[in-house]
Amino acid sequence: MKFLNHYFSEYKKLLEFDKKEIKKILTLKETLKKLKKNKKKILIFGNGGSAAIASHFSVDLTKNAKIKAVNFNEADLITCFANDYGYENWIKKAIEYYSEPGDILILVSSSGTSKNIVNAANYAKRKKIKLITFTGINKNNPIKKIGNLNFFVNSKAYNIVESIHQIMLLSVVDLIIGKSEYKSNL
Repeated sequence: MKFLNHYFSEYKKLLEFDKKEIKKILTLKETLKKLKKNKKKILIFGNGGSAAIASHFSVDLTKNAKIKAVNFNEADLITCFANDYGYENWIKKAIEYYSEPGDILILVSSSGTSKNIVNAANYAKRKKIKLITFTGINKNNPIKKIGNLNFFVNSKAYNIVESIHQIMLLSVVDLIIGKSEYKSNL
């Protein structure tokens, strides 16, 4: 009981976004709407649970908001690129092969320190690809320093960080489509 009380109070605290965080979410919404208008796409990546979040977000954004979003969670692509270029470079290579001028890159990483994610962020910076990051655990993580728009969850618990990332990303989808059950409150 004590564990759960603490656990859920952590969520409650982290979900009380301040005005600055709300403004960043609204900025992300406007950025994605502009991307749609310009007929560009989002490339989104993560590892493990963050990869699942990337998949969920990309499907919902494409299907519901009609904004092209792709994730690269296919085992054949990952193993091919990891085999040929090293696991630490597979995301960078996927970006190199699949991104086009004007696309946006979203990297989701609880720690912000995974080598393949850091290499992808550095590649995006060199190629001037707009980078949006979702991180947690350590405020001074490398990809947060590189991103153009950064979302940080101040928790050391991976599941909590990942859950908050998913809530943030899916809230943007609902903002864009104006989800009817929320309209009276928007």
